[in-house]
Formats: sequence, structure tokens, C-alpha cells
Amino acid sequence: MFDLTGFQTGAVAFLLAFVVAGMFTLAFKVLYQFVTPYRERALIRQGNTAAAITLAGALIGYVLPLASALSHTVSLPEFAAWAALAGVIQIVTFLLVRVIALPDVKARIENGEVSVAVYLAGISIAVGLLNAACMSA
Repeated sequence: MFDLTGFQTGAVAFLLAFVVAGMFTLAFKVLYQFVTPYRERALIRQGNTAAAITLAGALIGYVLPLASALSHTVSLPEFAAWAALAGVIQIVTFLLVRVIALPDVKARIENGEVSVAVYLAGISIAVGLLNAACMSA
């Protein structure tokens, strides 16, 4: 038999977690776009595939540990702490890659260099996977 009360309780918890995770994702996206030296929104609107790939990679790299945190935490404050840490790790990773490996990233992304975009997206996703795995330990 269908447990309506149990479903309602679970649905409320699901919606709350989904909304909070969505808000963290949006906040990360805004902060990430603030930190990058190029303007993703404008570049993507102009059809710049490289900008879209880097932003998508960063978002995937951020959401992977969020999913892990949602699965392994027991409270919203604990989830929020892990979400904040995941965002810091992603942004610091971008800044390190920019300084160490790609000091000319601004020009290369603005010129639509897909190879650089795939490299950045790959790093973001790899860091996100490691981050997610460490949260489950």
C-alpha cells in the first residue's frame, strides 16, 4: 500500500535539498564567472563554444561533489559546509591552472580555442570527481 504520509515527508525533504543545492549551484556559477577573466555569458551568446565548454565543465565539476554531499550528509548546515568547500576547491583549481599552465587563457577562450576549453573542463570534472570521492570517505 502507498504510504502517503511517508511520501509527503520525503517529498518535502527532497524539494528542500533540491532547492538548496540549486541555490548553491547558482551561487557557484556567479562566483566562477566573476573569477574568470573572460565574460562567459557574452561569449556564449556570441556562439563561443570554448566558453560554453569551460563553464559546463566547471558546473559539472562542482555539482559532482554536491551530489555526494547530499548523499552523505545528515543536515543542511553540514551540506552547506561541503558545498562551500567544493566551490572553493573548484575556483582555486581554476586560478592555479590559469597561473601555472594557461596564463593566456583569456585570449584563448575568447578566440574560441576548444582544445583549451576541453582541457579546463576536464580538469574541473576530474577535481570534482576526486572531491566527491573524498566526501564519501
